[in-house]
Amino acid sequence: MNAVVRPGTRVAYAAAGAVLLVVAAQLIGQFELAGKAWPPLSDVVAYVSTPAGASLLGRNLVVTLAAAAQGFALGTAVAVLGAALALVVPVLRPGFDRFAAILHAVPTIALAPLLITTVGREGTPTVIAALSVGFVMFVAMTSGFASTAPAHHDLFTVLGSGRVQRLARLELPRAIPAFFDGLTLAAPAAVLGATIGEWFGAPMGLGLLIVSAMQNYQMALLWAAALAATLLSLAAYVVLVQLQRLAARRFA
Repeated sequence: MNAVVRPGTRVAYAAAGAVLLVVAAQLIGQFELAGKAWPPLSDVVAYVSTPAGASLLGRNLVVTLAAAAQGFALGTAVAVLGAALALVVPVLRPGFDRFAAILHAVPTIALAPLLITTVGREGTPTVIAALSVGFVMFVAMTSGFASTAPAHHDLFTVLGSGRVQRLARLELPRAIPAFFDGLTLAAPAAVLGATIGEWFGAPMGLGLLIVSAMQNYQMALLWAAALAATLLSLAAYVVLVQLQRLAARRFA
């Protein structure tokens, strides 16, 4: 029988793991175990603590957050509508599945020139974030729609419900837990997609800072920007996990 882990114990484990990670990062940089490209964590914190460093990081963090949020909303909306349309019009389902898989398989670097010429350098991070989110949400929603029990389908059919009514009253409510499952995975993907999109000439953003810091060998700035992107992804994930738990209790 598996032992039940108390909430306080889970918090203690999480805190201990975080402390060990911080200590390991400091020691690796302090003793140059990974070379000079890995600075001590104290150097990164010292850089962020300066007014110039904090201002530079804060301005670019806001830009990346805005691009990730817009891409997150756009990708989620398109994926949900696409999955719903494929359910209402079954003949579209194979084509949508293949298109989503092919689009997800295309390397981002191959799409970058096309996006730069169509949506511009400022819009590219948002579109790449939306593409990253769209595939995750499409898979989550199609799985959620497919989880409806056949007996419920038969009951709605006997009652004379059409596909749209069945979608609105049966399949959408049943897919809500899967929807939030997808959101928890899509939020970090949106931040990563926006950051990668900023590598292709965006005027601002954490991705631009990372590329610029690599080119100029500014290791403290590079790791500060990478750490900011990581914390942003983690914050989005934690918030959506809480919403996921609420949805699971309400709709499971």
